[in-house]
Amino acid sequence: MFNLTNKLKRMDNVLIVVNDLEAAKAFFTELGMEVEGRTTVEGPWVGRVVGLDNVRADIVVMRTPDGNGRVELSKFHSPPAVRAESERAPSNALGLRRIMFAVEDLDDIVARLRGHGAELVGEIAQYEDVYRLCFLRGPEGIIIGLAEELTALHAAGG
Repeated sequence: MFNLTNKLKRMDNVLIVVNDLEAAKAFFTELGMEVEGRTTVEGPWVGRVVGLDNVRADIVVMRTPDGNGRVELSKFHSPPAVRAESERAPSNALGLRRIMFAVEDLDDIVARLRGHGAELVGEIAQYEDVYRLCFLRGPEGIIIGLAEELTALHAAGG
């Protein structure tokens, strides 16, 4: 039975481990996210949380414009990051595959992100008269999804 006194409050963030922290930060900044904070974490308490010894990592927390969504970008200096799968893993590979963002002017955002090395995974497609959608592969194989709501465009006379 569900206990209402111990309910989930929110999702705070999604962690993405990267080698090039500045490139990842620039990519998410171009998407429209803002840097909320930047720090270095190290010491025994970090190791106890993440299950590694001698941890030292730089972290940049990116926030969506509405203030509700966050992406934590981390560069591990010690121990060094390891690649668990190919940067070119397909969309149906097991595990976390993408983060989806609601956007305005999908074509403009795709063009700007391509300037940061992003590539379409497939193509920009339309789902009925509701959304235009695409997946983009950014720095270090990070996949993001973009969804532009068409009903809002129709309601606004677009």
